[in-house]
Amino acid sequence: MTKKKMVILPKTRRILNDLGENIKLARLRRKFSSQQVAERANISRPTLSAIEKGKPTVSIGSYLLVLQVLGLEKDFLLLAKDDELGRKLQDANIITNERAPKRIDKNG
Repeated sequence: MTKKKMVILPKTRRILNDLGENIKLARLRRKFSSQQVAERANISRPTLSAIEKGKPTVSIGSYLLVLQVLGLEKDFLLLAKDDELGRKLQDANIITNERAPKRIDKNG
């Protein structure tokens, strides 16, 4: 099985870069070394470096662990909190399926 290549749009890349930079600034403001944060988050220093660079290949759980060490884990709850498009669709009474339709098995 071949691995699919991840395609990140430039706008999304900038968001990840900004997130990484914000995490690094938060660490520096707290005067934590990268070694301290990595140890407390139970991740490697290269993983922390990748997070601070906004690399998309790092698991979201690792991002959350670093935010927890920095005392910013509640900021994670702000992601997708204001679903403006979803509310507009709901207000327009557009009906959407609760789940995707089942795949039809061609073999029977």
